[in-house]
Amino acid sequence: MRQVRKEAWQEHYEGGRGFRPLGDAERALLAEHVPAPEGGRALDAGCGTGELAVALVGMGYRVDAVDFAEGALVRARAEHATVRGVRWLRLDLDQCGLPGLPGPADGDDGDNGCEGDEGGEGRYDLVTLRLSVAFLRDRSSVLRALRARLREGGAIVVITPVVEHTPPDKRHIALDENELSSITDGFEEALRFEADGLAVLVLRGADGSFTAVEKGRPNPQAVAGAAAVVTDAAGRVLLGRSVKGMWELPGGRIEAGESAQAAAVRELAEETGLTARVEDAHVITVLHDDRLDMRRISPVVRVTEWDGELTLREPDKFVRWEWHPLHTLATLGTIFMPSAQSLNAVFPGVLPGLPPVHSYPCVSAVPPVPGEPAEAARLRERMADRVIHEGWAPCARVRAALRAVPRHRFVPEVPLTAAYRDDHAVVTVREAPGTAVSSVSAAWLQADMAGQLRLEPGMNVLEVGSGGYNAELLAHIVGERGRVVTVDLDPYVVHRTRRLCAEAGSGRVTAVLGDGGGGAPAHVPAGGFDGIIITHTATDIAPAWRDQLAEGGRLVVPLEIGGYTRSVTLVRRGDTLHAEHWTYCGFVRDRGAAARAVPVDRLADGAVAVRWENGVPGDTGGLDDALCGPRHELATGLVVSGRFNFETLQIFAASTLAGFCRLTVPDGSELVAQRDAAAVVADGSLAYLTLVKVHEAPEPAGSRHEFYIHAYGPAGPELARRFAACVRTWDRDVRASGYPSMSVHPGGTPDDHLPPGDVLEKPASRLVLGWPGRGVRVTGQDAPGVRGTAPDAPGETVVVGQNT
Repeated sequence: MRQVRKEAWQEHYEGGRGFRPLGDAERALLAEHVPAPEGGRALDAGCGTGELAVALVGMGYRVDAVDFAEGALVRARAEHATVRGVRWLRLDLDQCGLPGLPGPADGDDGDNGCEGDEGGEGRYDLVTLRLSVAFLRDRSSVLRALRARLREGGAIVVITPVVEHTPPDKRHIALDENELSSITDGFEEALRFEADGLAVLVLRGADGSFTAVEKGRPNPQAVAGAAAVVTDAAGRVLLGRSVKGMWELPGGRIEAGESAQAAAVRELAEETGLTARVEDAHVITVLHDDRLDMRRISPVVRVTEWDGELTLREPDKFVRWEWHPLHTLATLGTIFMPSAQSLNAVFPGVLPGLPPVHSYPCVSAVPPVPGEPAEAARLRERMADRVIHEGWAPCARVRAALRAVPRHRFVPEVPLTAAYRDDHAVVTVREAPGTAVSSVSAAWLQADMAGQLRLEPGMNVLEVGSGGYNAELLAHIVGERGRVVTVDLDPYVVHRTRRLCAEAGSGRVTAVLGDGGGGAPAHVPAGGFDGIIITHTATDIAPAWRDQLAEGGRLVVPLEIGGYTRSVTLVRRGDTLHAEHWTYCGFVRDRGAAARAVPVDRLADGAVAVRWENGVPGDTGGLDDALCGPRHELATGLVVSGRFNFETLQIFAASTLAGFCRLTVPDGSELVAQRDAAAVVADGSLAYLTLVKVHEAPEPAGSRHEFYIHAYGPAGPELARRFAACVRTWDRDVRASGYPSMSVHPGGTPDDHLPPGDVLEKPASRLVLGWPGRGVRVTGQDAPGVRGTAPDAPGETVVVGQNT
């Protein structure tokens, strides 16, 4: 074993030389397997010139970066002088172990010798040894000392060259398999990954025991068979119709001494005549099905390249081989269970409702697999043309992304025509029949929201709510130097996103499991994300979104106000977010910790539901009796023709009327003329907004409707006048000017620090809406959703009728 003289390291760094740059694959593995916890601390042992240490700071860690070569630290301090959150420390791990590491409050004097950490505070959530473990003389001793400095749940990550990928003259910088195995001894968990030829070990826990084993031949307890998933130039998957009347993937038994990849390649050739290299066969996951008395172990092998002509080589086993579009798999009839599970592992969602099976994903660099029918390219162009024609994609980079990213490959379970409809979302996950919890949004809306981010090449973007396609659109926009992090709290959604992005993505999307309300703290770049996009309805602005957004960065969020959702573009200026754009939209609801149930009161034996969409329930006492009385009808005088846009009226009413709520009733209700109506409730009375047809015409465009207020209860006439006044004010002052100015302030901001406007109180923020003609601050008792009054409107005529 060759050791490098320490003087040589000093000469190495003083001569301006370095080491292999930190690669994207390494960064991705670190981000996925060792994300920074809140207040996380990391030790970069053998930091060199500090590239990894700076990357760990970007992930959210506070870092101690140590090296015994002063030349390395001199360069690190100079090259990263502006980086906060890292301490550069001189320490020789081989010479004196780890007692010289300071605690988290200690300073950096530039030369930390070997003095003790008497307070015992120098513990870490992560320790990294990149390209350095081969040079440690006493690896086992140092590794155990490092392990002793870990906090509970902490990890050691070793990144090292391996002999098989290293030239003979550089054998001393690499480890062989025996050496790698010895590093993992004594750890409860040892995961191994590959990153561009480097071995990446993630080590956790102290085993604290040893195991004595004996050799012998156990009784057969399991069947191991590899399944080969192969697609053609049109993206269709190969299946054979067996003589037993079921469809199967190519594959079969793994012979003694044979790898799963080799078995898949061999079986593919024997059964179909197609040939592939073992290097082009990648184990995606290993499935373990223990539902039967014989356990079945099935490595799922994705074949990325192949050659030859499809032939029927084993007519005694198969009737024919065919290529199948993915969206047709659910209609094929009988499919061999291991094949069905394997197909779902590679293309999540194509065969829903399968029984659960244990799956052990394999982290390896699998190249994306090209292939699509000509029809997909044609439909994609047509979708892009329509979105662009409607004005939703003015940015050239967004237009290019729409034309380039294969949307259908992120919704493999639906036909091409459904995937490329520009005006419809594709639901990918349902919590219950009819309840969508994850979807790929309509293309026009994705284009609009992406454009509002105003992304440039090289930018970093956070997406909250995963799916794959939208993240890849963003990745295409920010280009090869850019990066997209997408976070979702649903393990299946994250798994699906990772798998489909691996199949058809750019390699620049990192899918993270977590509550998006907390953003992605382990992945925040220095200075924050340039843009953050939320893809679920949000009832509040999470503080993490503001905190993780760069100054001047843009947050695009489907914000709910009074139950009405608008995609709002917010720009960060200090601690305040300022609205710059509004788009009418609809999204799936948030399922994270910030999600809230809407308070609902049921009236008239459940026939009328009062929904307090702003989150503050009002007093519905007396409303049951009121609904049994006469109905007051008040004309507002606002008559509209044909298709009429009153989306700003909804937000205006929700943000300015005290006691605002929504009424929902079944179709044909005799109590409420509108199935979903904006309403106000106060003093045992209610009033709601509706449209009444006042002129019938042969064509819909010629018909005319008038806004009316219907009211019940003793205070009904007064509530009707207030609501009518709101409608008239909107028509006079707001209708032509569009949406209001809006600023979002942290929760707890004092009233006198807020600008004039109507204040909407949220759990974590205070929204101030500046409507034309309302230049005073409206807070507290006068704020919407709480008690208060609104201006009266003189001159109305009340039409009194019965509730028939």
